[in-house]
Amino acid sequence: MSINRIDALFARLEQEQRAAFVPYVMAGDPDKLLSTEILLSLPNYGADMVELGMPFSDPMADGPAIQAASQRSLVNRTTVAKVLEQAAMFRTAHKDTPLILMGYANPILQFG
Repeated sequence: MSINRIDALFARLEQEQRAAFVPYVMAGDPDKLLSTEILLSLPNYGADMVELGMPFSDPMADGPAIQAASQRSLVNRTTVAKVLEQAAMFRTAHKDTPLILMGYANPILQFG
């Protein structure tokens, strides 16, 4: 059985006896170009893992900061396909850094 990126990260962090730095960024906020630049730069500034937000039209389970970021992202016409495009760019640039997508099931189910 192969070890996945997240398990490998937490094994390393346990050996180093430290917590993980896991920043969050909303795809498409404040715009596609800047959010992509931010996403791609995070591991260079110490991120152990990155959480990439997928915007949703009614983000009721999130706090005001993520709700506002989601709305700005949707105004910029961010779609699931565009989020996955950003994730693919991240994976190309950072082969070993875990990337987690955070969002609601509805857009994923709609996407298929």
